[in-house]
Amino acid sequence: MKITIFGATGETGRQLVEQALATGYEVVAYICNPSKLNINHERLKVIQGELADEPLIESAVSGAGVVISALGPRGGSKNKPITHGMQNIIAAMKKQGVHRLIITSTLSAKDPKDQPELKAKALVSIVKFTMRDSYEDIVSTAETVRNSGLDWTIVRLTMLNNNPKTGKVKAGYVGDGRIGTWTSRADVADFMLKQVEHTEYLQQAPAISN
Repeated sequence: MKITIFGATGETGRQLVEQALATGYEVVAYICNPSKLNINHERLKVIQGELADEPLIESAVSGAGVVISALGPRGGSKNKPITHGMQNIIAAMKKQGVHRLIITSTLSAKDPKDQPELKAKALVSIVKFTMRDSYEDIVSTAETVRNSGLDWTIVRLTMLNNNPKTGKVKAGYVGDGRIGTWTSRADVADFMLKQVEHTEYLQQAPAISN
């Protein structure tokens, strides 16, 4: 199967590329700066482009079984660049008949299954008031995916570290007592790639942690 990955030069994105190749998938990495990836593999194709390059995005998703996004706001997120990029990705997927979309998000993107929890509320409040543009882009991107009509999964994250992969991830919703504070990026990638074959979280937005 071919997997198209957006956000492949970030720390989580790189884990996605490496683990997808190790699993045996053919990978297309759509990135702005190829020099940041530094991975050479016979099953890896790199396409250089921006999130506004609609024809290039369509080329990147053509023939893919799954599209995975580890895109996230960085620095200034004025005018919701990730949201607009996701709109272009979704449009390209629909043109190419690709239905499965798996993305990362954060607890800022709330879910109807969430329950009130002080710790989560505090984390989201910090983001909302210190990085307002990023907060709005995160929320808007998740809403765009929810309304896409695709077979989506939104994997919501808390705090990330670079610990080795354990394969032990708890998935649940805010306030259910299952979600901790930290998750390794390697385990995030592992969890996301498992969703390629599984439908347990189809059109759902679980939060995960170690």
